[in-house]
Amino acid sequence: MPSRPITSCKRYAVSYRDLANNRHELGFYAIDAFEARQLAIEFNKFVREHPNSIDRISLRNKVIA
Repeated sequence: MPSRPITSCKRYAVSYRDLANNRHELGFYAIDAFEARQLAIEFNKFVREHPNSIDRISLRNKVIA
């Protein structure tokens, strides 16, 4: 995956449900929702083994501190 400046990325939340039907949420900076999904599959063992467990990918607002 080519590196990009983080300013060109958006914040995404990837939600998935485990086998006990508990919801979990992962946060990624990505260009689009598809890339956020790919990152979730790459970095989370459960999601890698169960990619169809992803039930929502949402764009998050920037945090201003």
